[in-house]
Amino acid sequence: MIARPIAALNHATSSGGIRNHSDFSHVSCFKIIDSTLREGEQFSNAFFDTEKKIEIARALDEFGVDYIELTTPAASEQSRADCEAICKLGLRAKILTHIRCNMDDARIAVETGVHGVNLFLGTSSFSMKSSHGKKMSDVHKTALEVIEYVKARNIEIRFSSEDSFRSDLVDLLSIYQAVSKVGVNRVGIADTVGCANPQQVYDLIKTIRSVVSCEIETHFHNDTGCAIANAYSALRAGATHIDTTVLGIGERNGITPLGGLIACMVVADRDYVINKYNIKKLKAIEQLVADAVKIDIPFNNYITGSCAFTHKAGVHAKAVLNNPSTYEVLNPADFGIDRCINFASRLTGWNAIKARAEALSISLTDAQYKECTAKVKALADTREITADDTDSIIIGFHDAQKLGVSIECVRK
Repeated sequence: MIARPIAALNHATSSGGIRNHSDFSHVSCFKIIDSTLREGEQFSNAFFDTEKKIEIARALDEFGVDYIELTTPAASEQSRADCEAICKLGLRAKILTHIRCNMDDARIAVETGVHGVNLFLGTSSFSMKSSHGKKMSDVHKTALEVIEYVKARNIEIRFSSEDSFRSDLVDLLSIYQAVSKVGVNRVGIADTVGCANPQQVYDLIKTIRSVVSCEIETHFHNDTGCAIANAYSALRAGATHIDTTVLGIGERNGITPLGGLIACMVVADRDYVINKYNIKKLKAIEQLVADAVKIDIPFNNYITGSCAFTHKAGVHAKAVLNNPSTYEVLNPADFGIDRCINFASRLTGWNAIKARAEALSISLTDAQYKECTAKVKALADTREITADDTDSIIIGFHDAQKLGVSIECVRK
């Protein structure tokens, strides 16, 4: 029997590998609702003027997100004007706005020209006691009233519970069944406080999938670091839409990051992702948003971090130079990014030094590369060295070999 990698048993592959997704899985057919201009506006550093919102909306559209979610136009006069302005851009992405589930907000929202309205109403005991103060019977009544009003305007509508994972399951299933029966496009499941784990997500989405006929949108906060894993688990269980923001910015620790989701899903089904989304635009849009909210892109950021495709240890460098897939599950070229071999350290190996020498149009024997590597390591044991230091050693060693003298003589 031929052994197969564990990952191949759980992921669709671009080379015809095994598919073991259940029939209700949407790992290979999902949609992204990007909420940078709604959830992202709740990030503590965020301030987007109209010009910046339009720039970000166009960038998201070029990337290929399916939906762009905007701050409720009921928030302020400028929020309303911005919503109307973005609706008039004629983008390919559908424009949504996220509103409280009440008639006043709904009337304002439908007048802006949005393609859809995302309603939310808290269903946990925390929300009912400390937020809106409604009973579940009132939640049902209010939701159905607002849904009927929005549906009559022939635009998309989603109803989402808030704090879904701390809500009573019977209450959740009851409200989702009710809104599904009256024809919402999607129900939304929100891990508002980031408390859920992937198994809990899978179990809840699978249960909800069995009682609704509409699509399922999910919104995962990242307070406990599970937002990406939860998004993937939700898709496996039957969710159809994932909320993201660029760099994961949002309330508190934010939500599922667009780049992190893309990284995860490229591994799951590369062909689907690269054929649907313009992933080479990811780095530019992350820099755009990072600059707008005055933060740096983290060194370990998914895909675009400065170290994401950097290899340092000699064993790693040798293998990557021979076959990058040995230590890379993602191909940086897919994202328009170059990999980096860090050859300026005591951990470097002679294969990395050889590759660097060849990049400098220097050719030596393997024995000479190894001797040159020893000199690099010796210097790196005494202080931190740079690429220029290493290049100087390589060039000096090469010149010394040509002259038949020691490298120390060349340096003098």
